Amino acid sequence: MQTVETLNEGLKRAYTVTITSKDIDARVDKEVKAIAPQVRMPGFRAGKVPANLVKKMHGESLQRDALNNSIQESIQKLIADQKLRPAMQPSVELDEGFEFGKDAEIKVALEVLPEIAAPSIDGLKLERLTVEVADAQVDEAAGRIATQQGALEEHAASHKAKDGDTLKIDFVGKIDGEAFEGGSAEGVNLKIGAGQFIPGFEEQLTGVKKGEEKTITVTFPEDYGAAHLAGKEATFDITVQAILNADKPKVDEEFAKSLGLEGLDKLKELLKGQIEQEHNGLTRTYMKRKLLDQLAASHDFDVPPSMVEAEFGQIWQQLQHEATHEEDPAAAIAEMEAEKDDYRAIAVRRVRLGLLLSEIGQANGVVVSDQEMNRLIMQAAQQYGPQDRERFVQYVRQDPMAAAQLRAPLYEDKVVDFLFEKAEVTDRAVSRDELEAAIEAEDGDLKPHVHGPGCGHDHDHDEKPKAKKAAPKKKAAEAAEDAPAEAAAEEAPVKKAAPKKAAVKKDEAVAEDAAAEEKPKKKAAPKKAAAKAE
Repeated sequence: MQTVETLNEGLKRAYTVTITSKDIDARVDKEVKAIAPQVRMPGFRAGKVPANLVKKMHGESLQRDALNNSIQESIQKLIADQKLRPAMQPSVELDEGFEFGKDAEIKVALEVLPEIAAPSIDGLKLERLTVEVADAQVDEAAGRIATQQGALEEHAASHKAKDGDTLKIDFVGKIDGEAFEGGSAEGVNLKIGAGQFIPGFEEQLTGVKKGEEKTITVTFPEDYGAAHLAGKEATFDITVQAILNADKPKVDEEFAKSLGLEGLDKLKELLKGQIEQEHNGLTRTYMKRKLLDQLAASHDFDVPPSMVEAEFGQIWQQLQHEATHEEDPAAAIAEMEAEKDDYRAIAVRRVRLGLLLSEIGQANGVVVSDQEMNRLIMQAAQQYGPQDRERFVQYVRQDPMAAAQLRAPLYEDKVVDFLFEKAEVTDRAVSRDELEAAIEAEDGDLKPHVHGPGCGHDHDHDEKPKAKKAAPKKKAAEAAEDAPAEAAAEEAPVKKAAPKKAAVKKDEAVAEDAAAEEKPKKKAAPKKAAAKAE
């Protein structure tokens, strides 16, 4: 194997690697000897088929395998010899004029991770905003449960349905005038304003009366769980059987016992614990943003463009998805386009912070244990059906890249926790509203204010965006501030790359992060349809 460096510019590297035909032929001959004893051919005893005939029968596939294996080993040797730390999968191209029997010339291009000076973690100062759980909050939470558990009483026939009312309805869903499977049901309870059905369904039933018949038109979301319904316009013929109102039960000992608890004190204890968890999550979000701000302000280095593009792609995809749910999607998308460079700066910040946290973690011995990794895999496997869970587990255990993606969020959290312990932390008691306002203030107007090259640090500005157009940007910016690029949070092993021309494709499953966070439910079509679709 001969290697010639053709590019060494910033974080970009390129090489030409020549693999001799002698090496490829030697691999073929070795494989022929290995399989010859198993080859069967008329006129020859088992295991006695001449090597030249074996090569004639299987030569083409053996040559392809030998070439691929030679390329894989050459890339791994190149990375080891040059002491490279690839940022992303290397690009590998086989010379278009290659023919078996000749030397193979491949071009390898990649970006490497930057050399990061020992990160400074001294002098970190953080404020922890703490919120006490008020009795009124616990009572309010108990009241919500009581409302959900309340018996439904029928309104008078003259009553017009309003937000909060529960309608008992029959419906028939149609697309292009034809009823579709799972789109019809009878006696279904629908609470207006609960957001249980697809967007636009509940709102159109405001003002109906008992016995009224009405036809509404809705459009299934583009990301709807059933592909044959996604994005389709449908009509629903609806008959209102009754309009109901929940009779809120009294929150007392009897109510608590009806929930299977020992009494009212136990109910309040459980609710207080849940609210405390919510407050702790908000407190951590605020502290983490402040921590990342300090790290970003004190560290500056070039980041691999390919990683930035991958991170920007994720942010942009989320923005586009959010824009489709705006009142004026076209205006929201136009505003996004005008601020594309701002979001790219956020991508730079995320990648830089991800690499920085990785460096801090490795320098300080932060690891994800085998036990923690096994727990992550088992949690992620739960999103699949019983028949697919074992396949998913095997996939993650066999694919280093999939395992690294699954591990990255936990690794990042562990590094952040390590830095929390190292920082000088002061506590300040605030109300929940004040804590939420402090987190919102971190978003500012969601435009990055660049301190250094691509810092992407958000701040308040004088000019504020209009409220209607802020929703998609707000969510994307929160995601950008809350977590550095997960792909960068822990240095992942490089998957073996096949050349573009001679690649042998592998089936790959999608490893989604299913950590402890509860995912929001998709808005469903009427319940009978949803049962089949989701």
